[in-house]
Amino acid sequence: MASKNGGFIGTDGLDAPDPPTAVTPTAGSESVSIAFTAPTDTGTSAITGFVAQVSTDSTDYSGGSGTGTSSPITVSSLTDGTAYTAKVWAINAYGTSAPSDASSSFTPSGKAFWHGGATSGDNRRNDIQTISFSTLGNATDYGDLTATRFKLSGCSNSTRGLTIGGREGSDVNTIDYYDLTSSGNASDFGDLSAAVQGPSALANSTRGIRGGGETSTVKDVMEYVTIGSTGNSTDFGDLTVARMNLGSAASSTRGLFAGGTGNAGNSNVIEYITIGSTGNGQDFGDLTVDGQHMSGASNSTRALFGPGSGRTAVIDYVTIASTGNATDFGDPSVSRNGATGAASATRAVFGGSGNTIDYVTIASTGNAQDFGDLTFSNQASEQWGACSTSHGGLS
Repeated sequence: MASKNGGFIGTDGLDAPDPPTAVTPTAGSESVSIAFTAPTDTGTSAITGFVAQVSTDSTDYSGGSGTGTSSPITVSSLTDGTAYTAKVWAINAYGTSAPSDASSSFTPSGKAFWHGGATSGDNRRNDIQTISFSTLGNATDYGDLTATRFKLSGCSNSTRGLTIGGREGSDVNTIDYYDLTSSGNASDFGDLSAAVQGPSALANSTRGIRGGGETSTVKDVMEYVTIGSTGNSTDFGDLTVARMNLGSAASSTRGLFAGGTGNAGNSNVIEYITIGSTGNGQDFGDLTVDGQHMSGASNSTRALFGPGSGRTAVIDYVTIASTGNATDFGDPSVSRNGATGAASATRAVFGGSGNTIDYVTIASTGNAQDFGDLTFSNQASEQWGACSTSHGGLS
């Protein structure tokens, strides 16, 4: 009964609601969705809202909070890999309830996804597979693309992943999408302006941008889609140099394309765009070593560019908000010609050209360490697309 809950804020604590019950957390990437059951006894006034708060020690519930008028409530800006519990309070005109019982422990964790690929040659796959950044281990099956496809790319916001172009025996202009919060198969999103293999892609929370690729000739085309909707791509502008098999990375405002191969051979060029506008790429600086079949990954501050043809044991980094040449970061755990990268706020992972997944801590420098294995061994380069729920474009 409300008269027994001892509400602690308001003009009459005895008239505050009972506490919510059945508090159930669902961890996401640097966030949690907290479901609960509203109290039957609302006191002597209707409930006007709820407050959810989290704790890292089950004592001090100041580790993050969110408000809402119904279940569930999202609490954001949490730390991936850190364990939390949650409590919920109900509020009416007379005060705030006692806290609910603490939830079970939960640990936010961003996820990385790889899609498509080929075991060798033109032996294409339709797999989608995933890992959690905070827990070392092998990838697990997540779902299937709409068709077997390789030489494709990928990008995402925090809830939706896109596949970009590739080959299904011949080059395709296909864009698929799949849900990053619940396993399942991909669906048709729309079409690129032309069929293309070997493109690169990057994203912030709103836009996905494809750069370069090849259809009979190497392209300098960039085009974009709005990730939260469906539909065909729109022209964005041109790269400074026509290239395919580039590395890509992003902050919430700026996208980078690096390396690749063009009509003059492998490139060391890094260029940048402003994601929220349209226009041509601008010079950023140079990689330490040129190369194609590049991989890229970033948090909101730093972009890493990994192994590729001509740079099989190289990882470089740059500061996204500035311009300038790349600096050596360290070495992958195994030399390889091409891998695909993805990132959380703290970790970058690189997988492909074999089944090994490497990881590094983005804010430091040093050699990569073994994370686990992909679900099958990809013996060739430039095959995969990848994305994540917590990359630098989302902050």
